[in-house]
Amino acid sequence: MRICLVYDCLFPHTVGGAERWYRNLGERLAREGHEVTYLTLRQWERGADPGVRGVDVRAVGSQMVLYVEGRGRVLPPLVFGVGVLWHLLWHGRRYDAVHTASFPYFSLLAAGLLRPMWRYRLVVDWHEVWTRAYWRGYLGAAGGRIGYAVQRAGVRLRQRAFCFSRLHGQRLVEEGLRGAPTVLRGEYAGSLEGADAVAADDVVVFAGRHIPEKRAPAAVGGIAAARERLPGLRGVVFGDGPERERVLAEIAARGAGDAITAPGFVAAEEVDEALRCALCLLAPSEREGYGLVVVEASARGTPSVVVAGPDNAMVELVEQGVNGFVAPSAEPADLAEAIVRVHEEGLALRERTAAWFREHVHELSLEGSLERVVASYAADSARA
Repeated sequence: MRICLVYDCLFPHTVGGAERWYRNLGERLAREGHEVTYLTLRQWERGADPGVRGVDVRAVGSQMVLYVEGRGRVLPPLVFGVGVLWHLLWHGRRYDAVHTASFPYFSLLAAGLLRPMWRYRLVVDWHEVWTRAYWRGYLGAAGGRIGYAVQRAGVRLRQRAFCFSRLHGQRLVEEGLRGAPTVLRGEYAGSLEGADAVAADDVVVFAGRHIPEKRAPAAVGGIAAARERLPGLRGVVFGDGPERERVLAEIAARGAGDAITAPGFVAAEEVDEALRCALCLLAPSEREGYGLVVVEASARGTPSVVVAGPDNAMVELVEQGVNGFVAPSAEPADLAEAIVRVHEEGLALRERTAAWFREHVHELSLEGSLERVVASYAADSARA
């Protein structure tokens, strides 16, 4: 089949779960013998090889800053949407399928607009589906209405839909998706063997972008509160972003500079080693479409502490008392209580975490999800 993948970022030029997903999907489809084109914004020097084996990568827009102060800019999605529309207007007849991320929505709407003309199959990955209330809180009353309406228009296009959590699968149905989405549970690309449980250091690790919804400053508060009951506890807050100054200010305000560090972005190997030895991963996010870092921690036998919330699909990856704990809120006392419970459970919790990963490894693996997506292409081709 001739397949067009559509996403505005490309790994490793930008780093994130969706970027990894589309790069791996493109390379896997190419190995299966499909002809794959990848449309994106330029993130590499003009004339350089973007470096995706077997995939024809085409920039349909120039390199742009995507986020300002943790929020997405409006211009890049518009530019990308116009670029996708222009490319498909001229080349859409070449493709048997256009496989796109739901967000940014303008590129999805462009692909949906031209689908009846060229009659390609539209395949959409829905990493998240926001509620009307969340849109309003994110963009204000007027902007939220527009954002929600655009998302809803995308949901109602004729498509084969994939998503990565039960939460967002249910929301797709509620928003008017035709048919049932396929829920994929796996984005983990590491070793499938898992690690043996070992005794941990008294270190709590946060690893993620410092943007409002990930609540990195709350991680500092939780670790500092837990230290009142576990005096030897330390913390490491990996990552960077618009909330980094708030993280540093929170460390200073709590007088925790000797116990909690925030080294910024570091090599993946350093994060890996820290997770392997950590008492737990602390992920106080308000909103997550999946939660890959929980799986990465579990693969190392390290339990996780996450926070309950209506927009947090990460909780689907934590079984209470098996591979971690779900705190009722991101308040310091609630996070501290969960951290202390992890400490009290000790090696037994780490053994259960390692066993949980081995039990679910195939469904949690990127390979397992890729198998299901590739199989869907084969089924569609057979029916054509």
